[in-house]
Amino acid sequence: NASKMEGNTKWLQVTDLYKEVYHHLARYVAKIYCLGPNLNPQSEDLLAQMLLQAPLEWYLCGEDPSTGLAKLEQNNQPSQLCGHVFKVGEPTYSCVCVCTHKCCLASHLLSALQMTTSGGGGFCDCGDTEAWKKGPYCQKHEPNISDSCQEDPLAHLSTDMIARCYNVFSIVLKYAVDMLTWDKEDELPPGLEPPDRSDTYYCMLFNDEVHTYEQVIYTLQKAVNCTQKEAVSFATTVDRDGRKSVRFGNFAFCELAKSVIVRNTSRQSKPLRVQVMHSSVVAHQCFALKALHWLGHVIGYSDALRRILCQVGLERGPAGENSLVDTLMLCDSKMWKGARNVYHQLFMSSLLMDLKYKKLFAIQFAKNYERLQSDYVKDDHDREFSVTDLSVQMFTVPSLARMLITEENLMTTIIRTFVDHLRHRDLQGRFQFERYTAQQAFKFRRVQSLIGDLKYVLISRPTEWSDQLREKFLEGLDTFLELLKCMQGMDPVVRQVGQHIEMEPEWEAAFTLQMKLTHIISMIQEWCASDERVLIEAYKKCLTALTHCHSGFTDGEQPITLSMCGHSVDTIRYCVSQEKVSIHLPVSRLLAGLHVLLSKIEVAYRFPEQLPLSELSPPMLIEHPLRCLVLCAQVHAGMWRRNGFSLVNQIYYYHNVKCRVEMFDKDLIMLQAGASMMDPNHFLMIVLSRFELYHIFSSADCRKRYNRENTNKDVVQQNNTLTEEMLHLIMMVVGERFEAGVGQVEGCDEIKREILHQLCIRPMAHSELVKALPENENKETGMEKVIDCVASFKKPGVTGRGLYELRPECAKQFNLYFHHYSRADQSKAEEAQRKLKRQNGEDTALPPPVLPPFCPLFASLVNILQCDVLLGMLGAVLQWAVEPSAGHWSESMLQRVLHLIGMALLEEQQQLENSSEDNDVYFNFTLKMSRPGEAPSNTASVLALLENLQNAPHLEVHKDMIRWILKKVSSIKTIRERSASTSTVTASGSHSQEETACDKDRAERKRKAEMARLRREKIMAQMSEMQRHFINENKELFQQSLEELDASTSTSLEHSPTLSDAALACVGPRRSHPGEKRQVVTCILCQEEQEIRADGKAMVLAAFVQRSTVMSKNRKRPPHDPKRYDPLFMHPDLSFGTHTGSCGHIMHSHCWQSIGLHESKKLYLFPNGQGLCHPDPICINITFRPSTDSLPLSSCEQPGLGQWLKTSGQQIKAMHSAHRKLQPVSDYHVDLPVPLLTLFRNPYSSTIKEMLTTFGTATYKVGLKVHPNEQDPRVPIMCWGSCAYTIQSIERLLVDEKKPLFGSLPCRQDDCLSSLARFGSACWTAACQPTVQGHFIRLLAALIPDPQVEASPCILDVDMLHLLVSVVLSYGSVHSQDSSGLSMDAVQLHLFHLITVAHMVQILLTSEEVTMEQESGEADSLPEVGSGWHLWRCVKTGILPYLRGAALFFHHLNGVPAPPELHGKYNWEVLCGYLSLPSNLLQLFHSQQVLLEWCTHPGVQQTLQGGGVLVSFPRESNSLIDLPDDYSALINQASSFTCPKSGGDKSRAPTLCLVCGSMLCSQSYCCQTELEGEDVGACTAHTFACGAGVGIFLRVRESQVLFLAGKTKGCFYAPPYLDDYGETDQGLRRGNPLHLCHERYRKIQKLWRQHSITEEIGHAQEANQTLVGIDWQHL
Repeated sequence: NASKMEGNTKWLQVTDLYKEVYHHLARYVAKIYCLGPNLNPQSEDLLAQMLLQAPLEWYLCGEDPSTGLAKLEQNNQPSQLCGHVFKVGEPTYSCVCVCTHKCCLASHLLSALQMTTSGGGGFCDCGDTEAWKKGPYCQKHEPNISDSCQEDPLAHLSTDMIARCYNVFSIVLKYAVDMLTWDKEDELPPGLEPPDRSDTYYCMLFNDEVHTYEQVIYTLQKAVNCTQKEAVSFATTVDRDGRKSVRFGNFAFCELAKSVIVRNTSRQSKPLRVQVMHSSVVAHQCFALKALHWLGHVIGYSDALRRILCQVGLERGPAGENSLVDTLMLCDSKMWKGARNVYHQLFMSSLLMDLKYKKLFAIQFAKNYERLQSDYVKDDHDREFSVTDLSVQMFTVPSLARMLITEENLMTTIIRTFVDHLRHRDLQGRFQFERYTAQQAFKFRRVQSLIGDLKYVLISRPTEWSDQLREKFLEGLDTFLELLKCMQGMDPVVRQVGQHIEMEPEWEAAFTLQMKLTHIISMIQEWCASDERVLIEAYKKCLTALTHCHSGFTDGEQPITLSMCGHSVDTIRYCVSQEKVSIHLPVSRLLAGLHVLLSKIEVAYRFPEQLPLSELSPPMLIEHPLRCLVLCAQVHAGMWRRNGFSLVNQIYYYHNVKCRVEMFDKDLIMLQAGASMMDPNHFLMIVLSRFELYHIFSSADCRKRYNRENTNKDVVQQNNTLTEEMLHLIMMVVGERFEAGVGQVEGCDEIKREILHQLCIRPMAHSELVKALPENENKETGMEKVIDCVASFKKPGVTGRGLYELRPECAKQFNLYFHHYSRADQSKAEEAQRKLKRQNGEDTALPPPVLPPFCPLFASLVNILQCDVLLGMLGAVLQWAVEPSAGHWSESMLQRVLHLIGMALLEEQQQLENSSEDNDVYFNFTLKMSRPGEAPSNTASVLALLENLQNAPHLEVHKDMIRWILKKVSSIKTIRERSASTSTVTASGSHSQEETACDKDRAERKRKAEMARLRREKIMAQMSEMQRHFINENKELFQQSLEELDASTSTSLEHSPTLSDAALACVGPRRSHPGEKRQVVTCILCQEEQEIRADGKAMVLAAFVQRSTVMSKNRKRPPHDPKRYDPLFMHPDLSFGTHTGSCGHIMHSHCWQSIGLHESKKLYLFPNGQGLCHPDPICINITFRPSTDSLPLSSCEQPGLGQWLKTSGQQIKAMHSAHRKLQPVSDYHVDLPVPLLTLFRNPYSSTIKEMLTTFGTATYKVGLKVHPNEQDPRVPIMCWGSCAYTIQSIERLLVDEKKPLFGSLPCRQDDCLSSLARFGSACWTAACQPTVQGHFIRLLAALIPDPQVEASPCILDVDMLHLLVSVVLSYGSVHSQDSSGLSMDAVQLHLFHLITVAHMVQILLTSEEVTMEQESGEADSLPEVGSGWHLWRCVKTGILPYLRGAALFFHHLNGVPAPPELHGKYNWEVLCGYLSLPSNLLQLFHSQQVLLEWCTHPGVQQTLQGGGVLVSFPRESNSLIDLPDDYSALINQASSFTCPKSGGDKSRAPTLCLVCGSMLCSQSYCCQTELEGEDVGACTAHTFACGAGVGIFLRVRESQVLFLAGKTKGCFYAPPYLDDYGETDQGLRRGNPLHLCHERYRKIQKLWRQHSITEEIGHAQEANQTLVGIDWQHL
């Protein structure tokens, strides 16, 4: 220790520490690291700690590091910042900032934040006051009040200590930076050359994002001659760490591998990057990473050390060279992924955790910004591995962002860097994405990250402005306007006429850019709104930019004059359908946004002299937005069909919620702004001209235009649609007042209105509503604040999701022509609202809602409603409706006209009601609408036309609306009269007038409803009369059908026992015999009816056989060898079983064969849509076995159990002897009592025999996973086992669901059990008879020991229900040769009694209360237990499942109806009676000898002493694992799960098995294993080990349940986790906290217990064909 201490402290005395440390590293690093092809991280780390890190720590502390570092930690005052760096997949919570699960729990914020999983990197913002709107601290990071004055952390350290730290950190950091940025492959930096240099090299393969896993694996196999597994391991490491050595040896050997890799990967793209590096260089790079880790670890002890490291890192060189931090940043793109990750993490734990140095680092980052971004754009690694990704850590801090804008002009830098990268322009200087190469497209995708940075800088708008901030922001705005000018008018389109466009033009890039900039544009407007001076300057700059854009858009447009209704206007000749038009107008739209702000914050009214409002040219403002809206109208009218889908998509996105805020909405505002400054007549004439409808409405006789015009039908249709769209546009210009600044509304009114109109379509889930609402830059919609005012929430059931429903009182605010409705939405909303009104007994008119008043800047817009041009247009449309001619007008057009008239009337009414006596109401629509046209035309007034239309028969649907308008007119006239005469009498008169009108309406509707009812009743009476007539004519036919129906009903009634007095018994000599009945079924395929007979055509029931572990009590049992496995005895742990289910479809065997189902491995869907069916046929022709006895023997004639045991013993001896004779070489035999064996005759037809063999072989094949073999003696055993397992499964299911034993099963399960039991009783006829008899002998030997049968199992190793089913069903082969006259019923009863006793002994032996004692070789005895009653209860509880299973088995085997008591609550006595058992089962014990033999079996003792699996009874039903209530607990668990095969690497897709609770690394190369000669993923492999091929998993990161069946089938299923709105969140996209829904989890459990997972997958794949194409085996 003394020498070790001396060695470690020697550096404290040296003068040139730098040289000494480098000499030490040169000597030791190459001896520790990279000594051969296989690295040994454990020993390397140990040696590095001892030889390299320990001396550094001794020097740093000046004493033993263990005490020195502890002292530092003790004296440290930790930062209030959390700074926890996220692991991959760790749950994080955010609003704008991000915190860990622990911090979130500590601050009790869980419900208010969004949850997501981290992709790794980034750190927790807890404790950062600027990162959170409120509550920045959790309890862990709450600052100490006493140290509120932030003192310098270095104050606690001695100057000597500070100097030593400074020295060590300088040397280590410089060494690490030099080595990580070192680009020579064969030599080292000066001072690090090793004393002896060997000829050892590594061929180092580097990661890129161009080549796929498959390409790399294939190349490595060829280049370095490795196996597939090794190549996969190499590729995984390269992807994870960024590089990996793939060969070790001399230079030539490694160079050879490099040349093969480069040659193989350079065909399609740039080759993989490979370097041949000297082992000493690689060794020093490995230690450099270790050194950075060490620095990160050491500074964790003290904030003072952190500050010293920050100082060292940011210090410039003596001659002003770059600091070490700058060097690392600028070489970022040259480093490999692992090195980048390590130094990024060091930056996060040092520079970004110290607030002083965070600021300095941010300044350096901003200075290098342009260079860093250029490097990133050229690099191909994802952004999370680039240093540019750290921008989020600085730019989102408001104070830092503003400081960088003012001091480093960051806003301008970001925008200029972005624009510089998009150099592809057209002649006008606009962006052109049309002929982008793949390289340019890649660059465009990467450069979009700059927009993200700009968003971070602007995300928090300033509350206080300095002159410098104003200046720099406006400079940034200038640059931004330059960017928008490059977008104004990009991607112009021209209408295709004649032939269809040949190539779809590129449109997505421009819209991607628009979407990315949407929030930026909104945020710039918010910044402008927060300062009046900035807003005024921004408005001027934007107007200048727009004027500049317009000067370049002349297009040689000619001036023209338009005249109409006595008004004329000068404009230009321009046809959207003939000239170029663009949908991209960001400069116009930004100006529109700023114009609204002038009104909103009242700058326009307070400083009009500072604004250039007089310079505005309204026609210029509206020109381009109007063209854009006309383009949309023409596309709707089908005029641009030949321009292909690209234009349709552009129009879709223009209106889509993602873009509309800064596209469609702003165009509308710009029209409103322009129109408010124009004469409304002029505005409307320009609109008509652009819609190309001016010629229709301006002609003197436009009202009669089509009488003599014989126009092309298409043109008429187009003009109709354009007229509708134009009228809709006028409505929107006048009616859309819910933008604050346009109308006098609050910000939340707009969002309320959006929600209201969405809910008018139908009730919606929370997620649907969120999708339909625009998000702000923080991904907030503002919905939560207002939703409760307009909607009520309805919780979900077991399926479906929670829905919001509109509150009834809000329906009156519904506007049919809401501007964000698509045509489809509008028609759905109209239908829903009319239906609602009908239900409420109201008239079905949908009048416009009452609107808020305009702001003063937009107030003149209402005049559009009463201008001459509009009245002329309204009159024209109404005239066409009065005299309809050959489709030259449309009902939609009329509906829009009525809506406009309604809007005008409501406007007038509002103005009248709100006017004071002093000021006159200037709006007088009622006067103008009742004024007829002037001479010479003398056209009718609008009011007169409406009164005419009221009685038009072809306008029934609009009558309610016309009536509403006329009523409104009369009420307005009344108000005017009242205000004129100020009398109250007229008012009350008008009110009563309205009421009587309402009453008349109601009476009219009631009369119509009554007439409709009478008409319905009359039709129904006629139909029933016709039916009676038909029945009378076909009496005989109906009589026959009724008789058959009666017969089938009476036989199907299980309640009716054959003997009224006798109690029902299903087994034994007293068994009730069901009456012989003729059973007729219909084949589902050919629809032919067929009677079921043993000698008739075979009828089969479609069935599905699958292996199962649902009831397994021992999942660890290793899988058996299918060739050698003997399945005769099932162990009570039921580790594997074979389950048979059915869909209930019956068909002829030949029909089944004809559709090839038996060859198909898939679930099959029947052509007539009857549902999913299964590939194996159970034959159902086996009817109930008639009694062999002519008369039932009386009980005294039936031999007792003892007598029967003797008889059966003789039979077995005879069979042993006969079987030996049958064997080819046998020299031993016994004389047989001849009467025992008689000849057996098979009663079944050939087709039935064939089907018996087919289904038996199928069960054998699936159950044992072997190839089909009809001759295998195990075929009948597997059939009996499947029957028993299915019965047990159904019995458990009934218990779990608390259903009665009989009467509650669905028909298909009932039919399946009947068919299975009867098939089991007949399957021996298709097998070799001596073989089946041999099985019977071995089965019986387990109960009655037989010296000739070897290795019989002990009773603790046999499941008794399986034994009962097998022994009863195999007895048929013995009974067929039995001439002793013993009835089968008697034998069944004896066997049943014997096995029941055996099961009781089994229960007693394995019971927890009862243990066995063995007394020195004497007989075993049961010790005393608490009481006999206690013992009896224990036996009764344990045996009940077995008795219930036996009742199901004998019921279906013998066809005896169950007593009514068993259809209800459980009744022990009735169950025992039905099974011919005494109520006290202990009465069955009869032979001390048999019991003794069972208990003295060596296996019993061995099992009880822990030698085998001991199962106690009753066996509890298996359940899926318990899941935590809070989903984040699961994500937390998964984030700490590491891939078992990748050396501690985090799993990318952790997946939880819901059956056993194992966590698996799914969907990755690392954990693929070989299964039956094929590579499969971890989940698929696990299903075969845990679920016999069926698996249920929860993909934790995706919150998605995965069902798998076999290697090729699977589907995704809704998870049982719901958010507060009753919705799942697959993919965790929404991020709402999730909680376990127990009902849904029970539903998944029920599917599993019912063995319905495979069926569910089949249904899902049938409904969604894309699921079929997924490689499920790789999950």
